[in-house]
Amino acid sequence: MRLLIALLLPCLTFFMLRRPLAGAATLVMQCTVIGWVPAALWALYTVNQHKTERELEGALSRSYLRRRSRVI
Repeated sequence: MRLLIALLLPCLTFFMLRRPLAGAATLVMQCTVIGWVPAALWALYTVNQHKTERELEGALSRSYLRRRSRVI
């Protein structure tokens, strides 16, 4: 769903990910047809990066909990 939003409305993607300055910059880029493509690519990259960060965060917390349960 976020990938579709990133393609159609790149500025909304950044606002959803709580990055208002990037969202404002993307909105300015979207005002021109030429700027739409870089804005959409930037939004897609950010969505994928956000997804990877959340996966790593979850993996690290699970690893930490496993180690902590062994110590106790």
